[in-house]
Amino acid sequence: MQKNTIRYWICQVLGWGSWTIINLFFVYLFAQDYYFNDTEKRRLFLMGLFIQFVWYILATHLLRFGLKKANWIQFSINKVIGLFVAGVFITGMVSYYGARITAKSTGNSLIQYEKNEDFHDAVQKEKEKGVSNTSYYLAKANNSKDSINYSIVQRIKKATGWYRNEKGVWQYEDQRKGRFWWDMIFNFILIALWLLIYMVWHYLERNRKDELDKLNLEKIVKEMELKTIKSHINPHFIFNSLNSIRALVDENPARARSAITQLSNILRSSLKVGKMETMPLEAELLIVKDYLALEQMRFEERLRIQMDIDPKTLHQHVPPMMLQTLAENAIKHGIGKQMDGGMVRIISKITDQKFILIVQNTGTLGTNTTEGFGFKSTRDRLKILFGNGANLQVKQIEKLLVEAKIEMPVRE
Repeated sequence: MQKNTIRYWICQVLGWGSWTIINLFFVYLFAQDYYFNDTEKRRLFLMGLFIQFVWYILATHLLRFGLKKANWIQFSINKVIGLFVAGVFITGMVSYYGARITAKSTGNSLIQYEKNEDFHDAVQKEKEKGVSNTSYYLAKANNSKDSINYSIVQRIKKATGWYRNEKGVWQYEDQRKGRFWWDMIFNFILIALWLLIYMVWHYLERNRKDELDKLNLEKIVKEMELKTIKSHINPHFIFNSLNSIRALVDENPARARSAITQLSNILRSSLKVGKMETMPLEAELLIVKDYLALEQMRFEERLRIQMDIDPKTLHQHVPPMMLQTLAENAIKHGIGKQMDGGMVRIISKITDQKFILIVQNTGTLGTNTTEGFGFKSTRDRLKILFGNGANLQVKQIEKLLVEAKIEMPVRE
């Protein structure tokens, strides 16, 4: 918040300061003789610029304060447009008249100085025309528009803005009324530009914040999805493992006890990796080897295991329990359905800057098009962790050989 406040004030000073310098630059180029030759007029001109600079900052800051209080960013587009018009009008009037009143009340009004100069000029013109002690100002009342006196009245008024009324009292009428409206309109344009930049900036800031919030929300959702998938993987694995042990309890208690020890090792490992997003393949293989050893006790000679692991891939990271899930599917849907059992082969390699992980098993895919939980959870985890950078393909590569192939980015 403090950083934004400092940045806001820097922009205020630099923005309105730049506008003040531009004014000074153009006056120096095109009106130097008028404003700078007279010492007092030069001082008043510079003071006027400074007073205007201060009032621009003050007026726009008050506008900003009001906008923040109203929480305008939540308004509908129609309300924002109405607020924009009202804000420009009110702020423009405040800045314009605030600067003029301040300059006049502090004795630094260039307009008042020029008005006084014009008054002295009007008095001098009376003397030059030789009518200073006459009642020439009654020319209009006497309906003598064609008289010389009436012409004198109009010339003095047009040149200086000053004239005598029918009582002989000096009056002032600005002969450049159009300049006032141009000054006011230009003032509105400046405030409108400031407000437009302010609103666009905050709309962009809000969109950027919304985008960050959206990304954070997506991250939280992905983390929750990943945790949900893991919570499904562990019970699924435990259920199948306990079924394997149950089959050994009566037939071979000693081997069942050994299997329980291996299962405890697997569960201990799964608890350690439960909070990880990825883990080295080497650590994942330890879990898979324990699992396959456990299953081999049940299938005995019906299960043949082959490992073709490239040593360069051992440091590559994989989602925890993913390889174990594929091995579990290979045994459950492949080996378990074959009368003579079969083979499970695990391959890892790096090809074309892709980390390839393959699980092959004896069996057939069958005609069921519904994807099982193991493959679905694996696809979901790969998508959450790697987006489109990873994929899983399951296909029948030979008559009795199914292959599950995962491609992931290589981790340097």
